Amino acid sequence: MRHHSMQTVRWGDLDAFGHLNNAAYLVLVQEARADWTWYSREPQGLPPMFADMVVARAEVDYLVPIYEGSFDVDVAMWVSRIGNSSFDMMYEITSPQGLHARSKTVQVAVSMETKKARRVSEEEKQWLAQYLEEDK
Repeated sequence: MRHHSMQTVRWGDLDAFGHLNNAAYLVLVQEARADWTWYSREPQGLPPMFADMVVARAEVDYLVPIYEGSFDVDVAMWVSRIGNSSFDMMYEITSPQGLHARSKTVQVAVSMETKKARRVSEEEKQWLAQYLEEDK
């Protein structure tokens, strides 16, 4: 299963070359991740999941440039690996114009008390497993 989050490219995200700035892709991914772990759960009366995670690594493959603001893109996301204290997320940013980018992040669960990595709980692993599409 994949989570889909519609995100709007803002006019201010365009750079001097007239296309979406490279860093803005990570903002789109971040907003989609917040929707997945927080906002999409709220209407169901569910608490946030992984409010205590950090990004340990981020990669982006830029494929088809975005040349306009006020433009909606779909950010599809899924889990590709579940570890003891971390998990990998994959993303595809698309629109009717095509596949704009693929991204990957490594998320680490963190204890808010110690500010250090913590184990992913069994409940969290079960939730993540719903979105698991392992790399082949």
